[in-house]
Amino acid sequence: MKLSDLKIGQSAEILSFEKDEIKLRFYEMGCLPGENVKLELVAPLGDPIAIDIRGYLLSLRKNDAKHILVKLS
Repeated sequence: MKLSDLKIGQSAEILSFEKDEIKLRFYEMGCLPGENVKLELVAPLGDPIAIDIRGYLLSLRKNDAKHILVKLS
């Protein structure tokens, strides 16, 4: 499942990233494999989304969220 597929209120664990180009950028933001995330907000037009990770809200473009593989928790 991809992070972009979550519904508001769903929680998931980050498994991996599909693209190596984005991996380092997300690592720097605290999005590491094994971290739990929760989809908190979706903009009215569907993009961007906001996830709760490590106690803070991180805003992501939906296009980037499509490359983060997660499993529901």
